[in-house]
This record gives sequence, C-alpha cells and structure tokens, in this order.
Amino acid sequence: MKQVRNLIAAIALVFAGSTAVNAQATPSKVCHVASQELVEALPDAIAAEKQLKKLAKNYDTKLAEMDREIQTRFQNAQREAPNKTDEENERVRTEILQGQEKLQDYYQKSQEAMAQKRVDLLKPLYQKVKDAIFKVARAKGFDYVLDSTTGTGIIMADGYDLTPDVKAELGIK
Repeated sequence: MKQVRNLIAAIALVFAGSTAVNAQATPSKVCHVASQELVEALPDAIAAEKQLKKLAKNYDTKLAEMDREIQTRFQNAQREAPNKTDEENERVRTEILQGQEKLQDYYQKSQEAMAQKRVDLLKPLYQKVKDAIFKVARAKGFDYVLDSTTGTGIIMADGYDLTPDVKAELGIK
C-alpha cells in the first residue's frame, strides 16, 4: 500500500513537472514599433518643434546682435587706437574681451535653456506614446515590444509591426 502511494506521488510529480515545463515552453509573443515615428507624428510634437524653432531664432537674433556690437567696438578701437593712450587702449581691449565672454556665456546658457525646453516639451509626448504602446500591446497579447526606430539596435524587424495600431490608439493618421 505504501508503495502504491509512493508510485502515485511519483506519477503526480512527473505530471506536475511536465505541466510546468510546458507552461515555460510557451513561446512569448514579440512585436516591434517605431516609437520615434509615433512621437514625431503627434500634433503636439509638431507644435513643440515650431516652439523650439521660434525660441532658437530669438536666441540667434540676440547672439548676432551681441556679436555685431563687439565687432563694431573692435573696429572702432582699431581705428582710434593711434590717437589714444596705452591705458585707454587697454581699457577698451578689456571691455571687448568682457563682451566676448558675455557672448560666450549667453551662448552656453541659451544652449542649456534650449535643451531643457526640448525635454520639457517632449517628455510628456514620449510618455503618451509609451502608454499607448503598452495599452495596445497588452490588448493584442504581446509579451515584448521591440523598438524598431533606426539606431536602436534592431537590425531586422519582419515580425508584427504595432506602429499602425498605436497610431490608431493615439488618433494619428
């Protein structure tokens, strides 16, 4: 009787083990999506790019104006140098160097401000696309979604392309 119980227990373990192996052997469903394409197609992304271009143009205009002022001062200083004392020329040269430093500082700060503005504008859009990808992938039963955007490491993506489905979810045509 004890041997029968052990035999039944052993058979049960074998079946349980084979069921677990079969569950693990179930293939995962994988698809791909071009996330950058989705972000760029959003109307908000197009508006953000316009806003960034306008901001860049404002910075460029200010930088050009500052540069013109420095160039004008430099040309005037060169023209007037023979008629001035060494102390006066040194003072003007120092002022021109300070102007160049201000120009470089303004350029640096403008680049940092542009980068931060880009992050502020695009971060919510990337999150919106990510959320839509998750929603659509789960609804279609996919376990993994690979990003097929150029440069992300996917060399070949012949599997199911989730991009059109996510575009529909986001209302992009």
